[in-house]
Amino acid sequence: MASLGGIGGRLYRGEVSVEFVSRQRLWYSISGAILVISVIAVAVFGLNFSVDFKGGSVYQFAAGNSTISQVRQTVSTSGGGQDAIVQQIKPLGGGAPKWQIQTRPLSVQQQNSVQSALSKRFGVPQNQISQTSIGASWGSQISKKAAEALIAFIVVIVIYLSIAFEWKMAVAALIALAHDIVITIGVYALAHFEVSPASVIGLLTILGYSLYDTVVVFDKVRENTAGLLASSRSTYSQAANQALNQTLVRSINTSLIALLPVASILFVGAGFLGAGELKDLALVLFVGMLSGTYSSICIATPVLADLKEREPQYKALAKRVQLRAAGGRAAKRAAAKASATQAATGRGTTGRAGRAEVPEPDLEPDLAADDADASVTDEPGEDAVEGTAAAAEPVAAGAGQPTSRSGPRSGPRQQPRRTSAAKRRPSGKKRRR
Repeated sequence: MASLGGIGGRLYRGEVSVEFVSRQRLWYSISGAILVISVIAVAVFGLNFSVDFKGGSVYQFAAGNSTISQVRQTVSTSGGGQDAIVQQIKPLGGGAPKWQIQTRPLSVQQQNSVQSALSKRFGVPQNQISQTSIGASWGSQISKKAAEALIAFIVVIVIYLSIAFEWKMAVAALIALAHDIVITIGVYALAHFEVSPASVIGLLTILGYSLYDTVVVFDKVRENTAGLLASSRSTYSQAANQALNQTLVRSINTSLIALLPVASILFVGAGFLGAGELKDLALVLFVGMLSGTYSSICIATPVLADLKEREPQYKALAKRVQLRAAGGRAAKRAAAKASATQAATGRGTTGRAGRAEVPEPDLEPDLAADDADASVTDEPGEDAVEGTAAAAEPVAAGAGQPTSRSGPRSGPRQQPRRTSAAKRRPSGKKRRR
């Protein structure tokens, strides 16, 4: 229990979260499949109404050493019909078990014939065989009262939720209630459970239980969504999911505490008491509570979130939240892209600058040689003349040093000074190797 309380605290503080609202398609698919199966089961198998609804005769007598097959055979041969329902029950105050036989509506002569046959076959005096006749009008009155109670219940709930909360919450709660009713009826049809007045009472009880759990969740949703439009922290669905997580442990604890005594009555008490109104009541409560807990968590709140997200203001809020959530990631991506672009541009600039700063190879000796060679060509041009003049300057200053490679070298060669004309290589002439 301490660990469960710790989990509840973490859920309430938002440290951990279970995504219920964002997975509404999963819950809708599961519920849709169950609802389809339930509707098909009711259409194909129908409901097994008790004698209180369809009318008939009920016999009770001490079981003794008889068996179900013997009792059913005796009733059918005496005119009670082949569809008689035979059950062994145990009185609540203790005592010997009894047989309970339900037959279709019988005439007075048929009732007396069945009672006489049972007395002779099992040795029970006729005054110890209880016989009750229930007309069809009694069952129709019960069905009518049950429908009226259900309609009044729904109307009151819609009015209350519309005033206390809002009409969309009332719609979501009614969808969850209809979900619980259809599933419970489908389970009765599939399992061929008997529908008795106690079942109707239990059905109305589980509707109130399911609605109670849903209202608790909606109250927390209203608290979390107050002033939500003034900020961009979360969408309506996210706030509703947080409220659902904050009340999750409470819903589970409430459901478990309520299901334990019902399960004990259904599975343990039915084994000792047999069939009876207490078993019928426990059965519908057990099925309805499970369905109600599921619907209050996985159906009511997601449906409410879907209805609210359709409103224009909450659509705009969802866009703002999405932009805010994506803003950090977009800014990081933009910064990274800008950094990469700047780095690439810097590398390109550095490469070009590096190539510009690298000193060109010293071509002065070769150019000087070319100028000198140009002075001895057969057809000297303008550049060659200038090169000869440039080469003549060191001769005047250098005391007659040779200007040609063919002459003997008596000392270090004096490099001529490059002129602007000498920098340009003569076009159309090949360099002499």
